[in-house]
Amino acid sequence: MKPKFLILTMTLLFTHLLSAGDFEKDIFLTDSGKEVTITFIKHGSLMITYEKQHIHVDPVTLFADYSTLPKADFILVTHEHGDHLDAKAIEVLAKENTRLVLNPSSRKILGKGEGIRNGERLRLSDAISLDAVPAYNTTPGREQFHPRHRDNGYILSLDGLRIYIAGDTEDIPEMGELKEIDVAFLPVNQPYTMTVEQAVHAAKMFTPGVLYPYHYGDTDVKPVVEQLKESGIDVRIRKME
Repeated sequence: MKPKFLILTMTLLFTHLLSAGDFEKDIFLTDSGKEVTITFIKHGSLMITYEKQHIHVDPVTLFADYSTLPKADFILVTHEHGDHLDAKAIEVLAKENTRLVLNPSSRKILGKGEGIRNGERLRLSDAISLDAVPAYNTTPGREQFHPRHRDNGYILSLDGLRIYIAGDTEDIPEMGELKEIDVAFLPVNQPYTMTVEQAVHAAKMFTPGVLYPYHYGDTDVKPVVEQLKESGIDVRIRKME
């Protein structure tokens, strides 16, 4: 894997209608040395900025006052649950030329946007591509939370920097097919997504350069750091409970 190192970590403060939101952000470099900024909002909500273009992932008004954040050039929705699909947040972020990309069931619920299925790819711009990959539960009795073939994870490639946003999933075998992932987001929140042990197993399946546990609620994700310390994976904990 080509090394792409974090060049800056900082805290970004936004004023909210009800309270102050303290959003951390990390900055990475693309193949040609351009900056990609990842802003950690909360839970499954992220903002990724590249070349003055803002990509919002699973924006939800419960986690941020989106009127204080930049308008979206692209909005990505992984699946239909209310902590990932929020029509109000999408409305606040949208501008005239915003491109909204969703899994098919979310597209049906919202009645707009572009539906994309597992295995499909979209070209968002000359330098940005998006691949939809599987995201589902495998543990008996939990399949109903995120059934196979319904929801998406995404691989976002920005000028060669590959970011994997897993969505709500367990450590599915398809993760073994992921290649050259520079930055990965894996959910650690049982019973709906992964245990710590599943997240560790998943990370070892494709060995990202940097791993962020996210969508972790009350789960203690510090053991992920400990269990992967000899793996060569840079595990970073951010405020993504």
